[in-house]
Amino acid sequence: MANLINITAAASTRIMGLLAARGKPAAGVRVGIRTKGCSGLSYTVEYADEAGKFDEVIDAGAFKLFIDPKAVMFLVGTEMDYIEEKLKSGFTFRNPNEKGRCGCGESFHV
Repeated sequence: MANLINITAAASTRIMGLLAARGKPAAGVRVGIRTKGCSGLSYTVEYADEAGKFDEVIDAGAFKLFIDPKAVMFLVGTEMDYIEEKLKSGFTFRNPNEKGRCGCGESFHV
């Protein structure tokens, strides 16, 4: 699916490093949404041992990114990045569909 989610070079590099260090083969990484936090939704990133039956699959060359089918409508046009700062590091999502975020930045709503 074109433009479902864009993966920055920093996120790609981090995903490749995580997959290489995992210690066992993985089909790729799955991105999803779960109900959590004060704004209602949060992003999930986890290893994927296989593609889910209805996953959207993005072939990023060195790895595959699987999008949980329940998350697709929330992620269209999102940019997935990876940041390393002095006090925190992790995957970040710039999502044009977000209408707001909680104060701590852990959850969002659309």
